Amino acid sequence: MRHRYAHRKLGRYTHHRMSMLRTMCASLIQYEHVTTTEAKAKEVQPMVEKLITTAKRGDLHSRRLVLAQLYDEGAARKLFDIIAPGYALLQNGSASQGGYTRIYHIGFRKGDAAPLVRLELIPYAQPVTASS
Repeated sequence: MRHRYAHRKLGRYTHHRMSMLRTMCASLIQYEHVTTTEAKAKEVQPMVEKLITTAKRGDLHSRRLVLAQLYDEGAARKLFDIIAPGYALLQNGSASQGGYTRIYHIGFRKGDAAPLVRLELIPYAQPVTASS
């Protein structure tokens, strides 16, 4: 039985696994979709959803919390300027606290037949910018 085993190890040491997952989070935020194995996607999904929920607050503390996880300032900037306000606008008045990503199964990898999936952000409202 696998009781109380919280996360998948993905065949890597802890520091390598955490670095890989943080990089995948940054790539997902930057490109809005990632193609990877099913196990990796299921590990990245809750991390990204927590980052988006934190970024929706928009204050300095939440920005520092997100930057402590991401390591990529460009991805953090996009998260705070475009993605998080878009999800806040999506729910008219009552913003949800999750459900920002979805997983599509796309087949199997040719070399080892690992199940491949596409992890992507669900569409969000584009924030209106003031243009002069």
